[in-house]
Amino acid sequence: MDGCRPTPVEHGRSPDTGLDDPFNLITSKKMQNDPTRRRFLLTTGHGMGAAALSSLWNPGIIGSAQAAGGLPGFPNFAPKAKRAIYLFFSGGPSHIDTFDYKPALREIHGKELPDSVRQGQRITGMTSGQKSFPCVAPMFEFERFGKHGTWVNKDLLPHTASIVDDITIIKTMNTEAVNHDPAITFINTGVQQQGKPSMGSWLSYGLGSENENMPAYIVMISRGRGQLQALYDRLWGSGFLPSSHQGVKLRSNGEPVLYLNNPPGIDREARRELLDGLKELNNGTFQKFADPETQSRIEQYEMAFRMQAEVPDLMDISKEPQHVKDLYGPAVEKPGSFARNCLLARRMAEKGVRFLQLFHRGWDQHGSLPSKLRQQCEDIDQPCAGLIKDLKERGMFDDTLVICGGEFGRTIYSQGKLTKDNHGRDHHGRCFTTWMAGGGIKQGYEHGETDDHSYNIVKDPVHIRDLNATILNQLGIHHEKLTFRYQGLDQRLTGVEEARVVKEILA
Repeated sequence: MDGCRPTPVEHGRSPDTGLDDPFNLITSKKMQNDPTRRRFLLTTGHGMGAAALSSLWNPGIIGSAQAAGGLPGFPNFAPKAKRAIYLFFSGGPSHIDTFDYKPALREIHGKELPDSVRQGQRITGMTSGQKSFPCVAPMFEFERFGKHGTWVNKDLLPHTASIVDDITIIKTMNTEAVNHDPAITFINTGVQQQGKPSMGSWLSYGLGSENENMPAYIVMISRGRGQLQALYDRLWGSGFLPSSHQGVKLRSNGEPVLYLNNPPGIDREARRELLDGLKELNNGTFQKFADPETQSRIEQYEMAFRMQAEVPDLMDISKEPQHVKDLYGPAVEKPGSFARNCLLARRMAEKGVRFLQLFHRGWDQHGSLPSKLRQQCEDIDQPCAGLIKDLKERGMFDDTLVICGGEFGRTIYSQGKLTKDNHGRDHHGRCFTTWMAGGGIKQGYEHGETDDHSYNIVKDPVHIRDLNATILNQLGIHHEKLTFRYQGLDQRLTGVEEARVVKEILA
């Protein structure tokens, strides 16, 4: 979805009826012919739940906690973080070349990956035909930084090196997915298959927004200079949750949100009258079909109208002090850059946006990794560090959770021919690195340990379900309690598989 334009949701639902299965079709027909049945289901909260439905239905309570989409009893306990900013590096950054440095790799450079290390594990079709799998040490210089002597690639991440005492580096992230779309879908929705709600949608559903003029969940996308893997709108979609909880994607050119500006010759008062008329028509549809998605559609139009009061000013960084802009680097002046999006994320976090997700594309370095990885890191290094420093200076660091990472890592062995100054790396889900900061996370801490080949985990694994459970925990949510009844199951972000809060990284 661009902006607040309503779009059909997943699972084959009709854009007009939102029906999910034959049972719902039968139910809908019965409700049309039986007003009493329809009213009963509405008053008992069929589909959305009574609280959520009433908050959308009653415009008089917009601005309250209920109207913002929060559920009764949420947060479940006092949160450490009021909001979260997720810096997502789409494509799979190489953990070997950034944070998971092993000095011993220099000794095995060019040697064949031992079968004892690979252990018959799955590899992608892109390298399965190779006759040789030579190990590749980083073609960059590493150095220890901070009070604890944290290894960081000083060539690529000098600014990030300056904040290692503020962050926790998780070196033992892992996932079963080895291809981009399933892996990104997995880490963003809890499953590899399409159709489930995104993390931001779950947070919007459970906690809502602190600002009635802004959505709870905003997405921004920037383009790197490497190979760009596809990003689909469903990655920030609401799945089976009401569509009012899907992420609002801000555009870097033109209107940041579609239909934000009034059409030529239409002032705000006239637009209000237009929306009131449209609302009346949609209410009539709701009375006839009792489809909760109709209520979501009304809320989306209303949100677009309310955003007129906030978004134009938020997108204008001209009044930011120069010393603040300097934190993010010169690219902050370029609309659509990762640097600009980081600054915008801080500004929106200040305005009560619950969850901000910044996708930076271009991390799929199957070839020419030494040069392409350098370009990618040039895009993100200073802005990431600048965001942390900016949050600290504004007193927002302690109650803002920052997450930074991708969908998987890269292999220790070379994809394609290994030369003196060039190589590639394939996808690797067995272990990769993510860092977190603020919002009750330990500072200056490294969690987990991989083997000497950065191939397998030897201590303290963290599955992506554990990461998601930890993110929810810092926002005051018990991951097993945030559920939605769908297809006979109490669905949740972390699924039915085992998931735990990684307490070792909590302050």
